[in-house]
Amino acid sequence: MQTLKYCLRKLGYGIPLLFGVTLISFVLMVYFGPDKTYDLLGRNPTAAQIAAIHHQLHYDDPFWLRYYDYLKQMLTFNFGYSDSSGEKVTTVLARTIPISIELGVPGFIIGNLVSLALGLFAAYHRGKWLDKLVIASSVVGMSLSYLIIIIVMQLIFCSSYGLNWFPVYGWDVHSFTSYLYYISVPTLCSVLVSIGYSTRFYRAILVEEMNKDHVRTALAFGHGPMRILIKHILKNALIPIITRIIFSIPFVLIGGSLLLESFFGIPGIGLTTYNAITTGDLPVVKAVITLVTLLFIIVVCIVDVVYKMVDPRISLK
Repeated sequence: MQTLKYCLRKLGYGIPLLFGVTLISFVLMVYFGPDKTYDLLGRNPTAAQIAAIHHQLHYDDPFWLRYYDYLKQMLTFNFGYSDSSGEKVTTVLARTIPISIELGVPGFIIGNLVSLALGLFAAYHRGKWLDKLVIASSVVGMSLSYLIIIIVMQLIFCSSYGLNWFPVYGWDVHSFTSYLYYISVPTLCSVLVSIGYSTRFYRAILVEEMNKDHVRTALAFGHGPMRILIKHILKNALIPIITRIIFSIPFVLIGGSLLLESFFGIPGIGLTTYNAITTGDLPVVKAVITLVTLLFIIVVCIVDVVYKMVDPRISLK
């Protein structure tokens, strides 16, 4: 019951954030956004035709009324139809979001697990050449852009100049084998990027935990290094690790999938968002902004609950 009350209270705190994001997106995309009048009427329309279209599209309505309609669309998740394809926006999201989840989840999980393992390994050997090798490798990974990694992996695994084992473009998944066939190289790209950025963070958190008094006490009592590493160090470092993982979910779903889907031709929410931005498909863009905002609010809501599960001493107030 306390957890439910806390979640409801957190959702209440997220309402101002939702209003702020919707107000900014409304002003930039709708109120001062592109005028569809001449797209619909063509060249040299008459004043009467322009006035009729403005009335039909509610361009002549006052600011507050147009913003109210925009909020109504957001709250009911009814964004109408795509300007590009004519397909209902909710249908577009229902088709593309599962593909992005299938694309992003393996790389997200494997990347964080590998980064955490490397962080533990480097922290355990801190100051030694193995630690320096892990740090240097992560710095190299951070120095390479996501775009460069994608292009290099495509050249190595997907082209006739390399091994040519996997497809360079497309998505035709109908079985687990075909899923592995299309997901392998994008997952490898995600893992390489994640390792570059996450390993140094995890190592720094774990090294800081190693220098605390309770770890020295455990060492003095003769506890084994693996027990200290897992029980005393990793367990107490879980909160910043969980924070990084959970708060990166919305950005991985949209930002990371945008590049992968664009270069691999995978019809997920990232590629759909990119096409909507380039073609000015406002209904789809509005839906994606709403989705990311709601996802961020949900993440803020659940993160403290997860903290409570990891450390019962934390109070949900």
